[in-house]
Amino acid sequence: MNHEKIEKNVGLLGVLTAIVISVGGLVEIVPLYFTGQVGEAAPGIKPYTALQLEGRDIYLREGCYNCHSQMIRPLRAETERYGHYSLAGESVYDHPFQFGSKRTGPDLARVGGRYSEEWHRAHLNNPRDVVPESNMPGFPWLATTVVNAEGTAAKMKALRTVGVPYSDEEIAGAHDAVAGHTEQDALIDYLQSLGIASKTWGK
Repeated sequence: MNHEKIEKNVGLLGVLTAIVISVGGLVEIVPLYFTGQVGEAAPGIKPYTALQLEGRDIYLREGCYNCHSQMIRPLRAETERYGHYSLAGESVYDHPFQFGSKRTGPDLARVGGRYSEEWHRAHLNNPRDVVPESNMPGFPWLATTVVNAEGTAAKMKALRTVGVPYSDEEIAGAHDAVAGHTEQDALIDYLQSLGIASKTWGK
């Protein structure tokens, strides 16, 4: 009878629903603020270089996250295919993180060093040249578009305000580190950095 009263009273049902969601949220979220795993970098994790940072922005701009996740679950099928499962500390310098939830293409959390730069160039220009069954679109314009280096230092300064430990020297040298590189160079540099630190874990 009490359950029926709650269901028929929209206001009461709304209040009780909000309470349940709030309690669940507190139980899930609050403990994260008191554990070092979430706020501290995992072993070997470093901030992106200036060129890698620009590559990451291109990754976001081109919507790569729509088809590629960057989170390996602690399941045997995943770890055997992709490598060590993902740790929260791997993403402390990602703003926003790129966990993703859809895999039209493979997970990229451990793609760094798996293929050569030449392979990546061919794959970005026309994926079917290296993976005949691929349904990924080509991105040939990245090979001829030069990265705009004017805003890189400002991006790094902004990231420093949210905890990414960029030094004054890194920020000062950001323009020169990026200038003259193509967007393809930047994206490949970013992809080649993914998961490199994990190769030393467990050894």
